[in-house]
Amino acid sequence: MSITASTVRETEAFGLPLQPLGLNRHIEVLFRRLRMAIVHGGDKTVDGAVLGMAGNQRSWKSYRPVAEDIAAALMRLGCRQPIEVMPDDMRLPARLRDSGTHMAWLNTAGVQGASAITHTPAMFEMLGLPYVGHEPLLAGILDNKHLFKQQLVAAGIPTAPSLLVRPSPNPFCPTQDAGFRRIFGAYRGPFIVKPVSGRASLHVTFVDSILQLRDAIASVTAVTRAPVLIERYLGGAEYCVAICGPVVARGGVLTKAEEPLVFSALERRFAPGEPIFTSMDVKPISEERARLLDPVLDRAAWTQLARIARAVFAQFGLETLIRLDIRADQDGNMFVLEANPKPDLKAPAPGVTSLVSIGLGQQGMTYDDLILSLFANRIERLLADKHETISRLAGVS
Repeated sequence: MSITASTVRETEAFGLPLQPLGLNRHIEVLFRRLRMAIVHGGDKTVDGAVLGMAGNQRSWKSYRPVAEDIAAALMRLGCRQPIEVMPDDMRLPARLRDSGTHMAWLNTAGVQGASAITHTPAMFEMLGLPYVGHEPLLAGILDNKHLFKQQLVAAGIPTAPSLLVRPSPNPFCPTQDAGFRRIFGAYRGPFIVKPVSGRASLHVTFVDSILQLRDAIASVTAVTRAPVLIERYLGGAEYCVAICGPVVARGGVLTKAEEPLVFSALERRFAPGEPIFTSMDVKPISEERARLLDPVLDRAAWTQLARIARAVFAQFGLETLIRLDIRADQDGNMFVLEANPKPDLKAPAPGVTSLVSIGLGQQGMTYDDLILSLFANRIERLLADKHETISRLAGVS
C-alpha cells in the first residue's frame, strides 16, 4: 500500500482530497500485526454448535464461500498473520481466545432463533473484541423490515405502505382488520407478502388481489413461524443502491470524502411476467439481470437514489455497508422497500457478480479496494474511539 504518482493522479481525478498518510500508515502496521477472523454462519445441525436446536425466523445460510473471498482479499492486501475463517456458533468465543484473534469481520446473519442477525455482534460487544459490522441494535432494526420502515416513516423517508401481521390461530381477514383499512383504505391489490426478516427474496410472494392475502400469509407464516409484512405493490422500476463510509480505497490508496460513498446504483431487470425479483438462490445474479445506471445518462434516477441512500445512512447513524432496495410507482416516485444489512460480498467471477460489486469499475475500484474501504472505515472509527486493541497494535499512544 504505497502512494505512487499514478495513484495520486487517479485519486485527484475523482475530486477527493488525499487522506493524510496517518490512516494509510496505521493500516500498513495493522496488516503486519493484526490476527483477523472472518466469521460465517454456523450450522446448528453440527455437533457442539448449539445446546438445543430452534427454528429459523430468518432463512439461514452459511456464507462461508464469501467469508473465504474476504479472507483472500485481505491476504492480497497485505495481511501478514494467518486469517482464520470460523463458524458462528457457541464454540466461537473459545476459538477466538485460542487463536489470539484481535479483530473479526462478521459475515454472518446468525445461527437460529429470533433476531439472529443481532446475536454475533452482541457476543463481540460482550467479549470486548472489535469487529467489522453493524452494532447489535442497528443490525436488528435494519434486518426487521417492519421496524426499519417505522423509522423511515418517522424520518420522512418515503417507503411503501405496509402492515405487520403476527402469527395467530385465527386466519387473517383483511376486510375485518382495522389496521388494514387504516393503511390501505379502498385499495384492493396487488400486494406483496414477505417475511418480516429474510434474505434473497425467499418466500416473498406477489398477491394479485385482497382475496388471496389470507392464503399467502398462512403460507409464509407456516415456513417462518414469524410475523409477515403486507406491502402495497408498486408497479414501476425496481432499483438497488449500495452505500458505505467515506473512507475509500482506489488502487490500494485510501482517501476520505465529505460524504459516504454511494455506488452500484442499478435497475433490476425482470423477465417477462416476473413481478418481483427472483431469489438469487434460484437464479444467480448476473449482469443480464441488472442494468448499471450511468450518473450522467441516468442522472435523474441516480441522483434520487443517492439522495435517499445518504438520507438513510445519516438517519440511522450507519458506519458500514448496506444495500437498499427501492421501487418506483407508476409515476416514477421512489420508495424504499427494505435494507440489506449484510449484502453479498461475493468476489466477482466470469458470468457471476453481486449487486454490490457490479458497479465498482464505475468508481475506479476493484473488489479488493471495496474490502479495504470497509476495513479502513472501521479502523478509522476504532482509532477515533481509542479502542484499546487497535490503538495498541497500530502504535497509537
